[in-house]
This record gives sequence, C-alpha cells and structure tokens, in this order.
Amino acid sequence: MELLKTLKWSFLITIIGLTAAFFYGGATGLAITAILIVLEVSLSFDNAVVNAKVLVRMSDFWVKIFLTVGILIAVFGMRLLFPLVIVFVTADLTPVQAWELALEKGDAETPGTYGYILEEARPLIAAFGGMFLMMIFLDFVFDEDKEHHWIGPVERAFAKMASFPAISPMLGLIILFAFASAFPEDKSDMLAAGVFGIILYLFVGGLGDFFDGGLDDDDDSEAAQKARATGDVVKATGKAAFSLFLYLELLDASFSFDGVIGAFAITSDPIIIAIGLGVGAFYVRSITIYLVKAGTLSEYVFLEHGAHWAIAALAFLLLISPGYHAPEVVIGLIGVGFIIVAVYSSIRYNRSHADEDHTIHVA
Repeated sequence: MELLKTLKWSFLITIIGLTAAFFYGGATGLAITAILIVLEVSLSFDNAVVNAKVLVRMSDFWVKIFLTVGILIAVFGMRLLFPLVIVFVTADLTPVQAWELALEKGDAETPGTYGYILEEARPLIAAFGGMFLMMIFLDFVFDEDKEHHWIGPVERAFAKMASFPAISPMLGLIILFAFASAFPEDKSDMLAAGVFGIILYLFVGGLGDFFDGGLDDDDDSEAAQKARATGDVVKATGKAAFSLFLYLELLDASFSFDGVIGAFAITSDPIIIAIGLGVGAFYVRSITIYLVKAGTLSEYVFLEHGAHWAIAALAFLLLISPGYHAPEVVIGLIGVGFIIVAVYSSIRYNRSHADEDHTIHVA
C-alpha cells in the first residue's frame, strides 16, 4: 500500500502524458509513449537505488527540491533540451535550426536528420557518461569500510586495493584508454570526453567533501552527537545538500544518455521521446522516495551492491556502444537482473542472520 501511495503522482502524470501523446500523435504516439515509459523505468531502476542512498542523507527541504526542481531538470533538461544542445553544437546549427530539424519526421538512419546527428555524437556521449558511471562503481568497490561483500572474493580483493593512492581515477583512466583504443577513429574524442567525465565526477565529489556540513565523524555539533548516539544518519543542509543535489542530477544525466539516444531507435519524434522518458523519470523519482521511506537499503543489505554492479554493466555497455549498441531491452534486463539477484541474496542473508539488526535509523 505504501508503494502505491508513493506512486500516486506518477500514475497521474502517466495519465496526463499518455493523453497528451494521444492528442499529439494519435494511437501510434500513445503506443510508442507507453513503450518509452517502460524502457526508461527498466533502464533506470538501479539509478533509483543509488539515488536513495544519497537522498537519505538530505534534509526534507532538499528532498522537496529534488522532487520539484530536480524533476524539471530531468524531464525538460535531459530528455528534451540535452539532445537539442548536442545537435546544434555537433552539427553547427543555431538552436532554432536544431529545433526545426527535431520537428521533422525524418528517419533516424538518414544522414542529416535529428536522430542521425545524435547517433553520430554517440562516442562523446558514451565516453562521458560511461566514465562518470564507472567512477561511481570504482569508488564503491574500492571502499574498504563496507560491512558486507556481495560477490565476496572479487569485492574483498578490490577492498584490499583501496589503500593504494588514487586507485579509482588511475584505474578509470586505464579503462578509458583501453576502450578508446578499440575505436581508433574516435579515439581522441572519446579520450577527451571520458577525461571530462572523470574530472566532473571528482569535482562534484570534492565539492561534497568541501561543503560537507555535519556528515563527518569528527563533527561535534549537537545534531551530530545526538545522531551518533542513536545510530541515526545526519541530514545534509545548505551547501553540503546542494553538492549532493548536483551529484544526483549528474547521476541522472549519465543514466539518461543511453535511454535518450536509444529512444531514437523507436521514434525520431522528440516530443514523444520527451513525454515517454519524462513520465518514466517520474517513476524513478517515486521509487527512490519509496526506497528511502521504507528503509529498503538497510533491509536488503546487498541491494546497493547489485545497483553498483548494474552501473558497472551500464558503463561497460556505454563504452562499447560506438562499435556495438546492445538492444535497449538487454540493457534494461541486465540492470533489473542484478537488482533481483541482489534482493534474493539479501533475503537469504537475512534468514541466516535473523538474530541481527540491520536497520539504519534516519534522523
């Protein structure tokens, strides 16, 4: 019941979106929009899990910002404006010309069309988004303080390497160079975009550490002392919360890259794509909120692990996409598959450790 209550706004947005799609594109537009909604949710379920891990650290005010301003950025910024920016930058067009091109009902495989230009920009987008996501995964597996290890031998081996200085960005650069070398025609572009993705990830992470207001173990504020005494998580506010919000938006952007471009394999109409993926983004937000309220991350101890391994798989698929683009259904099923297996592993673990308390209290 709690899940249905949390999803009520998403259901309402779905009705509005499908109605708009029907009046805009008829029965065909309605059907394609429904397909895109399912596509977006399946591709981004692991995104919701990682979002919840960050959102649980944010104050109620910033949670509301994430659900209002954040969703506007996600829907209109990433699902509508981002492809437009890519087209007018890479094709040397004005924004007006790019919009006019977007409204043309051209085949995405025909040179000069909106979808074709986006596809041509895939190496840059894939390298940037792929490396941003890869850095998230690497920082997770190189965390030596994790209490649980899901894929035991592998994760413990990574944890032992965590003390090596700058291991995550170093390995990230090696991975980037290896993938870029596989596509010599796009090597320089992929290297530049991938390095920028790594730099942006490090910048946002550094910004969070710099503005970290009350999340450190040595924080002596009254709220922090009370939280440590009760086992609660201290909520970030102000600049610290803003840095977390920025991180969430960049994370959402990285997850949306493949979905936006992949949507053009289904339709080249940017309005239908924006409606379908936008409605899907509302579901991702709702699922995120449910995971936070229900305390699912603490109840299913390996859920976060599964989400990060799904992120690694998505990063891999993004990085190889200039040469081989996996079908969207495969990409979505890989993410969902990791989540399902992680939930099953968590249930088995909880049954074998029934006398232990895994609950994480949230202040």
